[in-house]
Amino acid sequence: MAWSTRQLAELAGTTVKAVRHYHRIGLLDEPERLANGYKQYQTVHLVRLLQIRRMSDLGIPLAQIAELSRADENPADAVRMLDAEIDATIERLQRVRAELAVVLEYRAPLELPAAFGTVADQLDERWSRILTVLSTVLDEQQLDDLRHLIAADDGPEDDGGFGVEFAELAADADATTRERLARLMAASIRADQGRFPWLSDPIGASPRRSRVAEEAISAAFLEAFNPAQLLVLARADALAREGADAAVQDGVTASPRGASAGM
Repeated sequence: MAWSTRQLAELAGTTVKAVRHYHRIGLLDEPERLANGYKQYQTVHLVRLLQIRRMSDLGIPLAQIAELSRADENPADAVRMLDAEIDATIERLQRVRAELAVVLEYRAPLELPAAFGTVADQLDERWSRILTVLSTVLDEQQLDDLRHLIAADDGPEDDGGFGVEFAELAADADATTRERLARLMAASIRADQGRFPWLSDPIGASPRRSRVAEEAISAAFLEAFNPAQLLVLARADALAREGADAAVQDGVTASPRGASAGM
């Protein structure tokens, strides 16, 4: 019994295009041809084609199927490697599914880093952008710490009343207003640093710090806030550092508080 290319493809449940592709990459031997040039496939070709389909359905790449065809190749090694790859794929899909569940439950933007999905409703657009940039620098634990700070912030009353005022601060706000906000914010910053000390030097504590990363974070802040807000942030950071230095000298440790300044 002999079959044409189309008949062979039908018997194997594949396509003529696939059969020709297997010929080109050396997976399936070319059959003999009749005098008129038509191919005549035999049982050996059908069996080989069915083997290729079987291994392909198991997820084995075509290149690896070719390697398994060699006499010196150990099929058990390839199967173990494939099993490990499947485990990794399952783990990735489970993680993706869990993240999608958070997106659906909290209506979080898909582009927001997964760590902040549960607090998406507490973030405005600019903080979402900043946290997205930070996610390229900070590790998973640091991102989780930030999420805890944001989740613990119950609104303006919890942050000392400066959150809304800072968000609405005009670009030409006077120095007195800026100083007042900076001092309120500094107290919050010191409390947060008391809970998570790495916040006193987030870039230095980053396992993925680089000049490019630092520039990206600076750019994110510069684009998110107006001049007055940037002055407040800078002043609050300076005051927090002064307070931390004084606390060390006096032997005082700031009490933890779950607030995230400005968020």
